[in-house]
Amino acid sequence: MASRIEGVERLKRRFENMPKAVQRETRQAVEGEANRVADRMRAVVPVEDGDLKESITVTTEGRKTPSYSHPSGSHIVPEGAAEITAGNGKVRYAHMVEYGTKKMQAEPFFWPTVRVERPKVRRNINKAIRKGLQEAKG
Repeated sequence: MASRIEGVERLKRRFENMPKAVQRETRQAVEGEANRVADRMRAVVPVEDGDLKESITVTTEGRKTPSYSHPSGSHIVPEGAAEITAGNGKVRYAHMVEYGTKKMQAEPFFWPTVRVERPKVRRNINKAIRKGLQEAKG
């Protein structure tokens, strides 16, 4: 004899939809936050000719980062992520501006912005996750 629990099908649908809704909302939030932080970096980066400012880019999941933007070279951004990079084939000196050299004082723009914006990024991504869960709940 089989027993039937009321609402099981509805509950199953909720659980099936949950990952999709959370993924969608989280992806949008991650990309939006990366663009917001990159804009903030562009606002504080020292500008001489504008090339460094223009080299600050956001690369979203599945795409390849610009050459010379990462110490280990260009790579594919993993699923659910976005990367902010500074530097490219033309601008190979972003790290020197950030950390300085023997002949040049450091003018940090990248990591200080990341540190200041990190709490807001976390809050906004968590908010997106909660929104996705609410959406899945129906």
